Amino acid sequence: MLPADVGLFLKSARTDAAIQRQRDTEGPRAAFESAYADSADPWGSASPRYRYQGLKYDKLIALLPQGRIARALDLGCGLGLLSQKLARRADHVLGLDLATAAVEQARGHGAAFANLQFEQGDILDLSPSLDGQFDLVVVADVLYYLAPLDDLVLSALALRIASLLRPGGICLLANHFFFAADPDSKASRNIHRAFSASPGFAVMSEHRRAFFLATLFSGQPQAIQSTIVA
Repeated sequence: MLPADVGLFLKSARTDAAIQRQRDTEGPRAAFESAYADSADPWGSASPRYRYQGLKYDKLIALLPQGRIARALDLGCGLGLLSQKLARRADHVLGLDLATAAVEQARGHGAAFANLQFEQGDILDLSPSLDGQFDLVVVADVLYYLAPLDDLVLSALALRIASLLRPGGICLLANHFFFAADPDSKASRNIHRAFSASPGFAVMSEHRRAFFLATLFSGQPQAIQSTIVA
């Protein structure tokens, strides 16, 4: 990370604060649509001024098992920059984002990739048609925007995301992590703890990097079915 990348964190913090204020009054979708209306790149992810986000995405891709991926899903894809990197490893990538404005921009950014598709979608209201369709689901820097962010919500969401996987499929979960006493980092740790405790997942590996936490999970379809039956 270069000194200039400090500006990326400051820009991100301002965007997050604005989203939180508007989310509480107008709802999450309106808040994210507004963020993209105010700026084509609300978090500075695509800016050539900053190196951090691109390097982070490269590190996330490097954590994946070797080999070609058939179908991948990027939940909360934003501008689709991580989706583009996934498209180099996967035969087909679907990126979903709550904000239509983000989806439209992602389509423009990723137009050169024939195997890349973007659609509007809500992580809390995923279509049943997605169930059992993916060999890889990526959830990067998304879940701490949920409100409320409690154990019940996270437990239900972990099971829902696990149900998207084909047998043998994996989930990559990644969230900001700065230092142990930081409130946002504590939220990230709670997210990973809830997913690790889910009967829908088994932990494959966990990775602490600057400045994020990433966990790889394998799906447990039989455990999901047992939970639903119970």
